[in-house]
Amino acid sequence: MKRFMMAVFSIVAGTLIIANIASAAPKIKGQSVEYTAGGTTMKGYLAYDEKIQGKRPGILVVHEWWGQNAYVRQRARMLAQLGYTALALDMYGEGKTAQHPDDAGKFASEVMKNFPIAKERFLAGLEFLKKQPTVDAERIAAIGYCFGGGVVLNMARQGVDMKGVASFHGSLAVVKPDQPTPIKAAVRVYNGADDKFSTPEQIEALRKEMADQKVNFKFVDYPGVMHSFTNPEATALGKKFKMPIAYNAKADKESWADMQQFLKEILVK
Repeated sequence: MKRFMMAVFSIVAGTLIIANIASAAPKIKGQSVEYTAGGTTMKGYLAYDEKIQGKRPGILVVHEWWGQNAYVRQRARMLAQLGYTALALDMYGEGKTAQHPDDAGKFASEVMKNFPIAKERFLAGLEFLKKQPTVDAERIAAIGYCFGGGVVLNMARQGVDMKGVASFHGSLAVVKPDQPTPIKAAVRVYNGADDKFSTPEQIEALRKEMADQKVNFKFVDYPGVMHSFTNPEATALGKKFKMPIAYNAKADKESWADMQQFLKEILVK
């Protein structure tokens, strides 16, 4: 009888532990959303943990040159699992995506060459995120990948009021503000040392720019790592289209961990 009761107790205790773990697990809600910028419908993706009560920091996630696709939506969900509300915004309009680098390059260059439009679209996403009932509008940051990394870096250069931005294998090229504008955001840049799309001159200019403005800045260069190192599909895409891009699991993991610490420092009260 004693052994039987101990066995029953163990089963009950085990069930309670499993139940507690299940109740503590995030319940992520992800949904397609629409907002407008300059008369264009923008199609984003909003993700947050339904189990968290009240407002929390909001994170904008800016896509690679492929557009607002499954990869960037997964990053938004990962941020939601960390306790943030994340908006994977749309920089191309109408949720447009590319399957071939020729189209992706065309879409990205059209936006960056008309930077007032890019800024208008980014700010529209920012305002949409701020208005969400789960978001503390005073605690906003942005992260971006490839094309999106260049976007968030240049939005910081434009003086957009955010707590911080993080660029993953992003373009380092400068889009000059219409007027000299102090950078308000803290900045993190995660770069592959073998990235063919960033040059030593650009890196040196970025370091000087941030030092001159006394920005809370860190640049991380991963040895032997190529462009698009956070995207698990990058290696296959690189082979398919003969592009110098490749996934690197170690750099992906390390950069994500560093970003988490960064967000805690700038967003958590």
